[in-house]
Amino acid sequence: MGQIRTITRRGLLVGAGAVGGYALGRGWAPELSRARGVATVGGSAAGATDGTLILNDASLLSATPVHSHQRVAASGDALVEALRAELKAARSEGRCVNIGAARHSMGGQAIPREGHAITVDNAWIEPDTAAGTYRVNGGARWSDVITALDPIGFSPAVMQSNHDFGVAATFSVNAHGWPVPFGPMGSTVRSLRMVLPDGDLVTASRTENAELFRMAMGGYGLIGLIVDLEVEMVPNQRLAPAFELMPAEAFPDAFLAAVRDPAKPMVYGRLNVERATLFEEALLVSYSPTPDQTDIPPAAGSGLVSHLASYIYRGQVGREQVKRWRWWVESGLGPRIAGESTRNSLMNEPVVTLDDRDPGRVDILHEYFVPPEAFGGFLEACREVIPDAFVEFLNVTLRYVEADAESVLAHSPTPRIAAVMSFTQEMTARAEADHARMTRALIDRILALGGSYYLPYRPHARADQFTRAYPRAQAFAEAKRALDPALTLRNNLWDSYLEPL
Repeated sequence: MGQIRTITRRGLLVGAGAVGGYALGRGWAPELSRARGVATVGGSAAGATDGTLILNDASLLSATPVHSHQRVAASGDALVEALRAELKAARSEGRCVNIGAARHSMGGQAIPREGHAITVDNAWIEPDTAAGTYRVNGGARWSDVITALDPIGFSPAVMQSNHDFGVAATFSVNAHGWPVPFGPMGSTVRSLRMVLPDGDLVTASRTENAELFRMAMGGYGLIGLIVDLEVEMVPNQRLAPAFELMPAEAFPDAFLAAVRDPAKPMVYGRLNVERATLFEEALLVSYSPTPDQTDIPPAAGSGLVSHLASYIYRGQVGREQVKRWRWWVESGLGPRIAGESTRNSLMNEPVVTLDDRDPGRVDILHEYFVPPEAFGGFLEACREVIPDAFVEFLNVTLRYVEADAESVLAHSPTPRIAAVMSFTQEMTARAEADHARMTRALIDRILALGGSYYLPYRPHARADQFTRAYPRAQAFAEAKRALDPALTLRNNLWDSYLEPL
Protein backbone atom coordinates (compact mmCIF):
# COMPACT_ATOMS: atom_id res chain seq x y z
CA MET A 1 0.00 0.00 0.00
CA GLY A 2 1.37 3.43 -0.89
CA GLN A 3 2.22 6.08 1.63
CA ILE A 4 -0.74 8.04 2.96
CA ARG A 5 -0.91 11.62 1.72
CA THR A 6 -1.96 13.26 4.99
CA ILE A 7 -3.82 16.59 4.98
CA THR A 8 -5.04 17.29 8.48
CA ARG A 9 -8.15 19.24 9.41
CA ARG A 10 -6.08 22.34 10.09
CA GLY A 11 -4.33 21.82 6.79
CA LEU A 12 -7.64 21.87 4.99
CA LEU A 13 -8.12 25.44 6.16
CA VAL A 14 -5.62 26.60 3.59
CA GLY A 15 -4.00 23.80 1.64
CA ALA A 16 -1.41 25.01 -0.81
CA GLY A 17 -2.76 28.59 -0.79
CA ALA A 18 -1.90 29.45 2.78
CA VAL A 19 1.02 31.79 2.38
CA GLY A 20 -0.28 33.33 -0.83
CA GLY A 21 -3.65 34.06 0.71
CA TYR A 22 -2.06 35.67 3.73
CA ALA A 23 0.17 37.88 1.60
CA LEU A 24 -2.74 39.00 -0.56
CA GLY A 25 -4.82 39.61 2.53
CA ARG A 26 -2.37 42.14 3.88
CA GLY A 27 -3.18 44.36 0.94
CA TRP A 28 -6.93 43.72 0.77
CA ALA A 29 -7.94 45.24 4.10
CA PRO A 30 -6.40 47.10 7.02
CA GLU A 31 -5.61 45.48 10.32
CA LEU A 32 -7.83 46.21 13.30
CA SER A 33 -6.98 49.38 15.16
CA ARG A 34 -4.46 49.04 17.94
CA ALA A 35 -5.64 49.67 21.49
CA ARG A 36 -3.51 52.75 22.12
CA GLY A 37 -4.58 54.56 25.27
CA VAL A 38 -7.27 51.97 26.03
CA ALA A 39 -7.43 50.14 29.36
CA THR A 40 -5.95 46.67 29.00
CA VAL A 41 -6.87 43.50 30.87
CA GLY A 42 -5.33 40.07 31.36
CA GLY A 43 -1.85 38.83 31.99
CA SER A 44 0.51 35.89 31.82
CA ALA A 45 -0.27 32.23 32.43
CA ALA A 46 1.25 32.27 35.92
CA GLY A 47 3.38 34.43 38.12
CA ALA A 48 3.56 36.41 41.34
CA THR A 49 2.52 39.93 42.25
CA ASP A 50 3.68 41.48 45.52
CA GLY A 51 4.44 38.01 46.82
CA THR A 52 1.01 36.68 45.82
CA LEU A 53 1.01 33.54 43.66
CA ILE A 54 -1.17 34.05 40.57
CA LEU A 55 -2.60 31.28 38.38
CA ASN A 56 -4.28 31.85 35.03
CA ASP A 57 -5.82 29.77 32.26
CA ALA A 58 -5.90 29.77 28.46
CA SER A 59 -7.90 33.00 28.28
CA LEU A 60 -5.17 34.92 30.14
CA LEU A 61 -8.15 36.84 31.56
CA SER A 62 -8.62 34.72 34.69
CA ALA A 63 -5.64 35.78 36.80
CA THR A 64 -6.51 34.41 40.26
CA PRO A 65 -4.57 34.46 43.53
CA VAL A 66 -3.87 30.98 44.90
CA HIS A 67 -2.24 29.87 48.14
CA SER A 68 -0.08 27.18 46.54
CA HIS A 69 0.41 25.36 43.28
CA GLN A 70 1.69 21.80 43.43
CA ARG A 71 2.78 19.89 40.31
CA VAL A 72 2.34 16.18 40.93
CA ALA A 73 3.98 13.61 38.65
CA ALA A 74 2.65 10.38 40.13
CA SER A 75 0.17 7.61 39.46
CA GLY A 76 -1.62 4.88 41.39
CA ASP A 77 -1.09 4.76 45.15
CA ALA A 78 1.52 7.54 45.05
CA LEU A 79 -0.98 9.90 43.41
CA VAL A 80 -3.69 8.93 45.92
CA GLU A 81 -1.42 9.79 48.83
CA ALA A 82 -0.31 13.07 47.25
CA LEU A 83 -3.93 14.13 46.75
CA ARG A 84 -4.87 13.11 50.30
CA ALA A 85 -1.98 15.13 51.71
CA GLU A 86 -3.00 18.23 49.78
CA LEU A 87 -6.64 17.87 50.86
CA LYS A 88 -5.62 17.45 54.49
CA ALA A 89 -3.39 20.53 54.40
CA ALA A 90 -6.09 22.61 52.77
CA ARG A 91 -8.80 21.50 55.21
CA SER A 92 -6.57 22.34 58.18
CA GLU A 93 -6.20 25.87 56.83
CA GLY A 94 -9.83 26.28 55.82
CA ARG A 95 -8.80 26.57 52.18
CA CYS A 96 -10.19 25.07 48.98
CA VAL A 97 -8.63 22.68 46.46
CA ASN A 98 -8.94 22.19 42.74
CA ILE A 99 -7.11 19.96 40.30
CA GLY A 100 -6.19 20.61 36.67
CA ALA A 101 -4.04 19.46 33.79
CA ALA A 102 -3.40 21.85 30.91
CA ARG A 103 -5.92 24.47 32.13
CA HIS A 104 -7.38 25.16 28.72
CA SER A 105 -10.58 26.39 30.34
CA MET A 106 -11.22 30.11 29.98
CA GLY A 107 -13.01 31.27 33.10
CA GLY A 108 -11.16 29.95 36.13
CA GLN A 109 -13.00 26.61 36.12
CA ALA A 110 -9.81 24.83 37.21
CA ILE A 111 -8.47 27.47 39.63
CA PRO A 112 -9.23 27.59 43.40
CA ARG A 113 -9.21 31.19 44.58
CA GLU A 114 -6.82 31.55 47.58
CA GLY A 115 -6.64 27.76 47.66
CA HIS A 116 -4.46 24.79 46.83
CA ALA A 117 -4.06 24.27 43.07
CA ILE A 118 -2.86 20.87 41.90
CA THR A 119 -1.56 20.13 38.42
CA VAL A 120 -1.20 16.44 37.57
CA ASP A 121 1.07 15.73 34.63
CA ASN A 122 1.97 12.08 34.39
CA ALA A 123 1.21 9.55 31.67
CA TRP A 124 0.39 5.97 32.57
CA ILE A 125 -1.71 3.95 30.11
CA GLU A 126 -2.51 0.24 30.33
CA PRO A 127 -4.53 -1.12 27.37
CA ASP A 128 -6.75 -4.21 27.60
CA THR A 129 -7.32 -5.30 24.00
CA ALA A 130 -9.65 -8.13 25.01
CA ALA A 131 -11.98 -5.74 26.84
CA GLY A 132 -11.54 -2.92 24.32
CA THR A 133 -10.54 -0.50 27.08
CA TYR A 134 -7.49 1.19 28.54
CA ARG A 135 -6.81 2.42 32.05
CA VAL A 136 -5.23 5.84 32.13
CA ASN A 137 -3.79 8.12 34.76
CA GLY A 138 -5.92 11.20 35.33
CA GLY A 139 -3.09 13.56 34.41
CA ALA A 140 -2.26 11.95 31.05
CA ARG A 141 -2.77 13.99 27.91
CA TRP A 142 -4.52 12.68 24.82
CA SER A 143 -1.19 12.76 22.99
CA ASP A 144 0.04 10.20 25.52
CA VAL A 145 -3.02 8.02 24.86
CA ILE A 146 -2.51 8.11 21.09
CA THR A 147 1.18 7.30 21.54
CA ALA A 148 0.28 4.23 23.63
CA LEU A 149 -2.67 2.96 21.56
CA ASP A 150 -1.46 3.65 18.01
CA PRO A 151 1.25 0.93 17.90
CA ILE A 152 -1.26 -1.74 18.95
CA GLY A 153 -3.84 -0.68 16.37
CA PHE A 154 -6.29 1.19 18.59
CA SER A 155 -7.59 4.72 19.02
CA PRO A 156 -9.53 6.65 21.70
CA ALA A 157 -13.26 6.24 21.11
CA VAL A 158 -13.84 9.90 21.96
CA MET A 159 -11.33 12.61 22.75
CA GLN A 160 -11.23 16.38 22.39
CA SER A 161 -10.27 17.85 19.05
CA ASN A 162 -6.71 18.57 20.22
CA HIS A 163 -4.31 16.17 21.81
CA ASP A 164 -2.83 18.36 24.54
CA PHE A 165 -5.87 18.33 26.84
CA GLY A 166 -5.91 16.14 29.96
CA VAL A 167 -7.97 12.94 29.94
CA ALA A 168 -9.53 13.45 33.38
CA ALA A 169 -10.14 17.09 32.50
CA THR A 170 -12.05 16.00 29.40
CA PHE A 171 -14.28 13.81 31.58
CA SER A 172 -14.69 16.61 34.11
CA VAL A 173 -16.03 19.02 31.48
CA ASN A 174 -17.70 16.13 29.60
CA ALA A 175 -16.19 17.31 26.34
CA HIS A 176 -16.88 15.63 23.04
CA GLY A 177 -15.01 15.05 19.82
CA TRP A 178 -15.90 14.58 16.19
CA PRO A 179 -16.00 10.77 15.90
CA VAL A 180 -19.63 9.69 15.53
CA PRO A 181 -22.20 8.70 16.65
CA PHE A 182 -20.94 9.08 20.23
CA GLY A 183 -22.16 11.23 23.06
CA PRO A 184 -19.71 13.21 25.23
CA MET A 185 -16.46 11.57 26.31
CA GLY A 186 -18.06 10.50 29.60
CA SER A 187 -20.23 8.04 27.70
CA THR A 188 -17.06 6.04 26.91
CA VAL A 189 -15.78 5.90 30.51
CA ARG A 190 -16.50 2.54 32.18
CA SER A 191 -15.29 3.46 35.66
CA LEU A 192 -12.97 5.77 37.55
CA ARG A 193 -11.25 6.12 40.89
CA MET A 194 -11.27 9.42 42.72
CA VAL A 195 -10.38 10.85 46.10
CA LEU A 196 -13.37 12.50 47.74
CA PRO A 197 -13.11 15.76 49.72
CA ASP A 198 -12.76 13.82 52.99
CA GLY A 199 -9.84 11.78 51.60
CA ASP A 200 -11.75 8.57 50.91
CA LEU A 201 -10.76 6.69 47.74
CA VAL A 202 -13.82 5.43 45.85
CA THR A 203 -14.49 3.61 42.61
CA ALA A 204 -17.42 4.99 40.65
CA SER A 205 -19.21 3.55 37.64
CA ARG A 206 -22.73 3.05 36.33
CA THR A 207 -23.21 0.22 38.83
CA GLU A 208 -21.01 1.29 41.76
CA ASN A 209 -21.44 4.69 43.40
CA ALA A 210 -23.50 5.55 40.34
CA GLU A 211 -24.67 8.94 41.61
CA LEU A 212 -21.08 10.05 42.24
CA PHE A 213 -20.22 8.88 38.73
CA ARG A 214 -23.05 10.96 37.22
CA MET A 215 -22.06 14.03 39.21
CA ALA A 216 -18.33 13.75 38.44
CA MET A 217 -19.07 13.44 34.71
CA GLY A 218 -19.15 17.09 33.71
CA GLY A 219 -18.75 18.08 37.36
CA TYR A 220 -15.68 20.30 36.83
CA GLY A 221 -13.65 18.67 39.62
CA LEU A 222 -16.18 19.64 42.30
CA ILE A 223 -16.98 16.06 43.34
CA GLY A 224 -13.59 14.34 43.67
CA LEU A 225 -9.96 14.37 42.54
CA ILE A 226 -9.68 11.80 39.75
CA VAL A 227 -6.85 9.27 40.06
CA ASP A 228 -7.43 7.12 36.97
CA LEU A 229 -10.14 6.01 34.54
CA GLU A 230 -11.10 2.95 32.50
CA VAL A 231 -12.02 4.21 29.02
CA GLU A 232 -13.24 2.57 25.81
CA MET A 233 -11.07 2.37 22.72
CA VAL A 234 -11.81 1.43 19.11
CA PRO A 235 -9.68 0.11 16.24
CA ASN A 236 -7.55 2.62 14.40
CA GLN A 237 -8.47 2.92 10.71
CA ARG A 238 -7.19 4.17 7.41
CA LEU A 239 -9.76 6.74 6.25
CA ALA A 240 -10.57 8.61 3.04
CA PRO A 241 -12.35 11.99 3.07
CA ALA A 242 -15.42 13.19 1.20
CA PHE A 243 -16.67 16.79 0.92
CA GLU A 244 -20.06 18.30 0.16
CA LEU A 245 -20.73 22.03 -0.19
CA MET A 246 -24.33 23.13 0.39
CA PRO A 247 -26.55 25.97 1.57
CA ALA A 248 -26.29 26.22 5.35
CA GLU A 249 -30.00 25.56 5.83
CA ALA A 250 -29.55 22.15 4.18
CA PHE A 251 -26.80 21.10 6.56
CA PRO A 252 -28.81 19.42 9.38
CA ASP A 253 -30.45 16.78 7.17
CA ALA A 254 -27.23 15.99 5.32
CA PHE A 255 -25.26 15.95 8.58
CA LEU A 256 -27.65 13.58 10.37
CA ALA A 257 -27.70 11.24 7.36
CA ALA A 258 -23.89 11.09 7.43
CA VAL A 259 -23.78 10.62 11.22
CA ARG A 260 -26.21 7.70 11.00
CA ASP A 261 -24.21 6.00 8.25
CA PRO A 262 -22.07 3.30 9.93
CA ALA A 263 -19.62 3.57 7.04
CA LYS A 264 -18.71 7.11 8.14
CA PRO A 265 -17.09 7.00 11.60
CA MET A 266 -15.84 10.60 11.53
CA VAL A 267 -17.97 13.54 10.40
CA TYR A 268 -17.89 17.30 10.94
CA GLY A 269 -18.98 20.51 9.26
CA ARG A 270 -17.95 24.12 8.76
CA LEU A 271 -19.72 27.38 7.96
CA ASN A 272 -18.37 30.46 6.20
CA VAL A 273 -17.61 33.36 8.54
CA GLU A 274 -17.33 36.42 6.25
CA ARG A 275 -19.61 39.12 7.67
CA ALA A 276 -21.42 39.99 4.44
CA THR A 277 -22.44 36.38 3.74
CA LEU A 278 -22.24 34.96 7.27
CA PHE A 279 -23.37 31.33 7.53
CA GLU A 280 -24.79 31.18 4.02
CA GLU A 281 -22.79 28.07 3.06
CA ALA A 282 -21.87 24.87 4.85
CA LEU A 283 -19.23 22.26 4.16
CA LEU A 284 -19.87 18.68 5.26
CA VAL A 285 -16.73 16.57 5.68
CA SER A 286 -16.89 12.84 6.31
CA TYR A 287 -14.32 10.06 6.51
CA SER A 288 -14.87 6.43 5.50
CA PRO A 289 -12.62 3.38 5.91
CA THR A 290 -10.67 2.48 2.79
CA PRO A 291 -11.06 -1.04 1.36
CA ASP A 292 -7.48 -1.91 2.33
CA GLN A 293 -6.91 -1.68 6.10
CA THR A 294 -3.49 -3.36 6.07
CA ASP A 295 -0.19 -1.66 6.80
CA ILE A 296 -1.64 1.33 8.67
CA PRO A 297 1.19 3.82 9.23
CA PRO A 298 2.04 5.40 12.59
CA ALA A 299 0.09 8.45 13.67
CA ALA A 300 1.46 11.60 12.10
CA GLY A 301 1.68 15.04 13.66
CA SER A 302 0.51 18.43 12.45
CA GLY A 303 2.97 18.80 9.60
CA LEU A 304 4.08 21.83 7.62
CA VAL A 305 0.69 22.47 6.01
CA SER A 306 -0.99 22.87 9.38
CA HIS A 307 1.60 25.40 10.44
CA LEU A 308 1.15 27.30 7.19
CA ALA A 309 -2.59 27.23 7.93
CA SER A 310 -2.04 29.42 10.96
CA TYR A 311 -0.87 32.31 8.77
CA ILE A 312 -4.06 32.60 6.77
CA TYR A 313 -6.10 31.85 9.89
CA ARG A 314 -4.50 34.89 11.56
CA GLY A 315 -4.75 36.86 8.35
CA GLN A 316 -8.53 36.91 8.80
CA VAL A 317 -8.28 39.43 11.65
CA GLY A 318 -9.68 42.66 10.25
CA ARG A 319 -9.57 41.33 6.68
CA GLU A 320 -12.89 40.15 5.28
CA GLN A 321 -11.30 39.28 1.93
CA VAL A 322 -9.03 36.78 3.65
CA LYS A 323 -12.07 35.12 5.23
CA ARG A 324 -13.48 34.77 1.71
CA TRP A 325 -10.15 33.45 0.43
CA ARG A 326 -9.91 30.94 3.24
CA TRP A 327 -13.43 29.65 2.58
CA TRP A 328 -12.64 29.18 -1.10
CA VAL A 329 -9.52 27.22 -0.24
CA GLU A 330 -11.27 25.09 2.37
CA SER A 331 -14.36 24.31 0.34
CA GLY A 332 -12.85 24.36 -3.16
CA LEU A 333 -9.11 23.75 -3.22
CA GLY A 334 -8.86 21.62 -0.08
CA PRO A 335 -11.13 18.81 -1.29
CA ARG A 336 -9.07 18.48 -4.47
CA ILE A 337 -5.77 17.97 -2.63
CA ALA A 338 -6.90 16.04 0.47
CA GLY A 339 -5.71 12.48 0.78
CA GLU A 340 -6.11 9.50 3.05
CA SER A 341 -5.22 9.66 6.73
CA THR A 342 -5.62 7.52 9.81
CA ARG A 343 -8.09 8.02 12.63
CA ASN A 344 -5.30 8.72 15.09
CA SER A 345 -3.51 11.17 12.77
CA LEU A 346 -6.68 13.20 12.34
CA MET A 347 -6.90 13.75 16.09
CA ASN A 348 -3.17 14.06 16.77
CA GLU A 349 -2.83 17.85 16.72
CA PRO A 350 -1.87 20.36 19.41
CA VAL A 351 -3.96 23.43 20.08
CA VAL A 352 -0.85 25.59 19.71
CA THR A 353 -0.96 25.07 15.93
CA LEU A 354 -3.27 28.08 15.58
CA ASP A 355 -1.81 30.16 18.41
CA ASP A 356 -2.13 33.88 17.68
CA ARG A 357 1.32 34.84 19.04
CA ASP A 358 0.00 38.38 19.59
CA PRO A 359 0.37 39.64 23.18
CA GLY A 360 -2.36 42.22 22.56
CA ARG A 361 -5.05 39.71 21.54
CA VAL A 362 -6.46 36.43 22.81
CA ASP A 363 -8.59 33.69 21.25
CA ILE A 364 -11.86 32.95 23.04
CA LEU A 365 -14.03 29.92 22.36
CA HIS A 366 -17.79 29.60 22.53
CA GLU A 367 -19.82 26.45 22.10
CA TYR A 368 -23.54 26.08 21.62
CA PHE A 369 -25.55 22.87 21.53
CA VAL A 370 -28.51 23.18 19.17
CA PRO A 371 -31.32 20.69 18.47
CA PRO A 372 -31.03 19.81 14.76
CA GLU A 373 -34.57 20.98 14.09
CA ALA A 374 -33.66 24.43 15.46
CA PHE A 375 -30.54 24.87 13.32
CA GLY A 376 -32.21 27.44 11.05
CA GLY A 377 -33.00 29.59 14.08
CA PHE A 378 -29.41 29.28 15.21
CA LEU A 379 -28.16 30.55 11.84
CA GLU A 380 -30.54 33.50 12.03
CA ALA A 381 -29.49 34.35 15.59
CA CYS A 382 -25.81 34.36 14.68
CA ARG A 383 -26.36 36.47 11.57
CA GLU A 384 -28.18 39.07 13.66
CA VAL A 385 -25.88 39.13 16.71
CA ILE A 386 -22.29 38.44 15.63
CA PRO A 387 -21.47 40.85 12.75
CA ASP A 388 -21.84 44.04 14.83
CA ALA A 389 -19.69 42.77 17.69
CA PHE A 390 -16.26 44.23 18.38
CA VAL A 391 -14.65 40.78 18.46
CA GLU A 392 -13.43 39.11 15.27
CA PHE A 393 -15.10 35.82 14.30
CA LEU A 394 -12.54 33.34 12.90
CA ASN A 395 -14.06 29.88 12.69
CA VAL A 396 -16.93 27.57 13.50
CA THR A 397 -16.82 23.78 13.46
CA LEU A 398 -20.02 21.72 13.62
CA ARG A 399 -20.02 18.37 15.40
CA TYR A 400 -22.58 15.82 16.47
CA VAL A 401 -23.28 15.00 20.11
CA GLU A 402 -25.52 12.06 20.97
CA ALA A 403 -27.96 12.51 23.86
CA ASP A 404 -26.47 12.46 27.37
CA ALA A 405 -28.96 11.03 29.85
CA GLU A 406 -26.33 10.43 32.54
CA SER A 407 -24.46 13.52 33.73
CA VAL A 408 -26.28 15.81 36.16
CA LEU A 409 -24.96 18.94 34.44
CA ALA A 410 -25.75 17.69 30.94
CA HIS A 411 -25.23 20.14 28.09
CA SER A 412 -26.88 17.83 25.54
CA PRO A 413 -29.86 16.00 27.10
CA THR A 414 -31.08 15.34 23.54
CA PRO A 415 -29.06 14.87 20.32
CA ARG A 416 -27.44 18.15 19.37
CA ILE A 417 -25.41 19.85 16.69
CA ALA A 418 -22.50 21.42 18.55
CA ALA A 419 -21.20 24.70 17.13
CA VAL A 420 -17.63 25.35 18.33
CA MET A 421 -16.82 29.00 17.62
CA SER A 422 -13.48 30.78 17.76
CA PHE A 423 -13.26 34.55 18.27
CA THR A 424 -10.26 36.79 18.77
CA GLN A 425 -10.49 39.89 20.94
CA GLU A 426 -8.25 42.66 22.15
CA MET A 427 -7.05 42.25 25.69
CA THR A 428 -8.85 45.43 26.68
CA ALA A 429 -11.72 46.33 28.96
CA ARG A 430 -13.79 47.57 26.02
CA ALA A 431 -13.39 44.28 24.15
CA GLU A 432 -14.21 42.20 27.20
CA ALA A 433 -17.35 44.23 27.90
CA ASP A 434 -18.60 43.97 24.33
CA HIS A 435 -17.76 40.27 24.17
CA ALA A 436 -19.86 39.68 27.30
CA ARG A 437 -22.74 41.64 25.74
CA MET A 438 -22.58 39.58 22.54
CA THR A 439 -22.35 36.29 24.44
CA ARG A 440 -25.42 37.02 26.55
CA ALA A 441 -27.37 37.99 23.46
CA LEU A 442 -26.41 34.72 21.74
CA ILE A 443 -27.24 32.64 24.81
CA ASP A 444 -30.70 34.24 25.09
CA ARG A 445 -31.45 33.40 21.46
CA ILE A 446 -30.15 29.84 21.69
CA LEU A 447 -31.97 29.10 24.96
CA ALA A 448 -35.17 30.23 23.23
CA LEU A 449 -34.50 27.58 20.58
CA GLY A 450 -34.21 24.83 23.20
CA GLY A 451 -30.43 24.75 23.04
CA SER A 452 -27.70 25.30 25.62
CA TYR A 453 -24.20 26.73 25.96
CA TYR A 454 -20.96 25.19 27.24
CA LEU A 455 -19.49 25.99 30.66
CA PRO A 456 -15.66 25.83 30.28
CA TYR A 457 -15.41 29.23 28.64
CA ARG A 458 -15.68 32.88 29.73
CA PRO A 459 -18.18 33.31 32.61
CA HIS A 460 -20.24 35.88 30.71
CA ALA A 461 -23.63 34.21 31.12
CA ARG A 462 -26.12 35.67 33.58
CA ALA A 463 -27.20 33.51 36.53
CA ASP A 464 -30.68 33.05 35.07
CA GLN A 465 -29.15 31.88 31.77
CA PHE A 466 -27.08 29.31 33.63
CA THR A 467 -30.06 27.79 35.43
CA ARG A 468 -32.16 27.76 32.25
CA ALA A 469 -29.41 25.94 30.34
CA TYR A 470 -28.70 23.55 33.23
CA PRO A 471 -32.03 22.93 35.00
CA ARG A 472 -30.51 20.35 37.38
CA ALA A 473 -27.91 22.80 38.65
CA GLN A 474 -29.67 23.31 42.00
CA ALA A 475 -29.89 19.54 42.55
CA PHE A 476 -26.17 19.32 41.74
CA ALA A 477 -25.37 22.09 44.24
CA GLU A 478 -27.43 20.43 46.98
CA ALA A 479 -25.79 17.04 46.43
CA LYS A 480 -22.36 18.71 46.36
CA ARG A 481 -22.98 20.36 49.74
CA ALA A 482 -24.09 17.04 51.25
CA LEU A 483 -20.91 15.36 49.98
CA ASP A 484 -18.59 18.27 50.76
CA PRO A 485 -20.10 20.37 53.58
CA ALA A 486 -16.86 22.32 54.06
CA LEU A 487 -16.81 23.10 50.32
CA THR A 488 -13.22 21.97 50.07
CA LEU A 489 -13.41 21.46 46.30
CA ARG A 490 -14.16 24.80 44.70
CA ASN A 491 -13.44 26.83 41.58
CA ASN A 492 -14.80 29.87 39.76
CA LEU A 493 -17.72 27.92 38.32
CA TRP A 494 -18.88 27.14 41.85
CA ASP A 495 -18.19 30.63 43.18
CA SER A 496 -19.95 32.41 40.31
CA TYR A 497 -22.93 30.19 39.52
CA LEU A 498 -23.49 27.24 41.85
CA GLU A 499 -22.76 28.68 45.29
CA PRO A 500 -25.78 31.04 45.21
CA LEU A 501 -28.19 28.16 44.49
